[in-house]
Amino acid sequence: MTAGIEVPASEVDATAALREPAAEQPGTPPPLGFGVRLGYGFGSLAYGVSATVLSGSVLQLYFNQVIGLNAAWVGIALALTIMVDSVIDPMIGRFSDNLRSRWGRRHLLMYASALPSAIGIVVMWHAPQTLGTTGLLVFMIGMLLFVRIAVSFYEIPSLALAPELAPDYHDRTALIAWRYFFIYGGAAAMNAILYQVFLREDAANPLGALNRERYADFGLFAAVVIFVVIITASLSTHGRIRHLHVPAVRRTTLGQTFKEMLFIISHRPLQFLMGTTLLNGFGGGVQFGLQAYFFLHFWLLKPQDLAYVLFASPFAAILMLWGAPRISARIGKKTFLMACYVGWAISFSFPFVGRALGLTPPSGSGALLALLIVSGFLAVAFSIGFLIMFNSLLADAADDIAVKSGLRSEGVLYGAFGLLDKWGAAIGAVVAGLLLTWVAFPAKAIPGTVDMSIMSQLIFTAVPLIVGGNIIAMFIVSRFSIDKATHEANLEALRRGASRPAP
Repeated sequence: MTAGIEVPASEVDATAALREPAAEQPGTPPPLGFGVRLGYGFGSLAYGVSATVLSGSVLQLYFNQVIGLNAAWVGIALALTIMVDSVIDPMIGRFSDNLRSRWGRRHLLMYASALPSAIGIVVMWHAPQTLGTTGLLVFMIGMLLFVRIAVSFYEIPSLALAPELAPDYHDRTALIAWRYFFIYGGAAAMNAILYQVFLREDAANPLGALNRERYADFGLFAAVVIFVVIITASLSTHGRIRHLHVPAVRRTTLGQTFKEMLFIISHRPLQFLMGTTLLNGFGGGVQFGLQAYFFLHFWLLKPQDLAYVLFASPFAAILMLWGAPRISARIGKKTFLMACYVGWAISFSFPFVGRALGLTPPSGSGALLALLIVSGFLAVAFSIGFLIMFNSLLADAADDIAVKSGLRSEGVLYGAFGLLDKWGAAIGAVVAGLLLTWVAFPAKAIPGTVDMSIMSQLIFTAVPLIVGGNIIAMFIVSRFSIDKATHEANLEALRRGASRPAP
């Protein structure tokens, strides 16, 4: 349905309760310069750092193998913190959507998150050794919650900036490509530093990935990085504040907030993205909860070798930073997204299938390491391509919702998506912990000492779960219906302050 059609009175009444009062409208913004694109993307390095520090692959390994907590309890504790944080994310988004300050709706919260995020990352690796099992679990849950919420005060407002910073259909794809370049590049760099520098297994550190003090040293390094990144990135987009939407002053009741949330989640194209997000989060939760176990105990890599596999990500990010906007502009966003799904599934599962068929090089060989680096590079490249397209489609859906409801609620929207992604990841983290307990994986196990029958049982159960969840997600997202023509009609309606009837 195109913009410019007169809205019937009955449909105006249906959305009038949601519509914002008149707000201050910013002038036409100048084109995004390279510095703003780079700075906005650079801010995602904060998420890359936190994704490494808070990833299931690191935390499950640390609390199970280093601290000695039961793997199932670690998985449940991770899931609990993820789910609580996910409920808070839409509240942060809602607060950001309606915030009026001299620094706009987003930047005040972004700046404020820097110091708490850094402090939390330092403290979480210093659990008092006198605590018993229950005390360690309580400390773990409390610190993870603190860090996740602190980082969300940067991540949710930063994500919500994208639709306004880049309103053009393809321009926003390029902007989001910068974001994922730094997310994956940053996470890979932090993982490489963690395993190559801090956990490197050598004469100075014979314990390798089981050395508790090295994790604390890494935490201090990560804290400094995330503080600098958040402040720098927030400053890089500070000059765009005067061109961003300014919400009208209004009082909203709990019932009004509920109506807005209900309207958003009833948006049909958005529902397909929501189902996809939940399943992707589940697959990621299982994968990252077990990733270190796969590499260290199945493939028998040393921590420093694992760093080489993970450091393929920045190069994959560079490839998609260049390729994703160009390819999607030629063949369409959704077509490219579907191709990335298929490419990821093949790349991720190939080494495991090859080992089952006896086709992979022997463990410990340079040829095996090369194979894992190549397959990891391709899997990450396709993952980044998918995420760039997915978030570009999500920004398109945000504009469609704004036209149909009269609300600029990007913060609530991205917060709700954070909820679904994190709930999926939480379920995946629980499943990862339960699988480790089910196969009787020993605590504080030195790589090379775990029976391969245990690892085979883990692999043959986990890999189909990871791939299967993503394949189902691919079929769901194929139903997304907002194309370029619909988006351009929406942009025109937003420029004129018009609205369209909900379908």
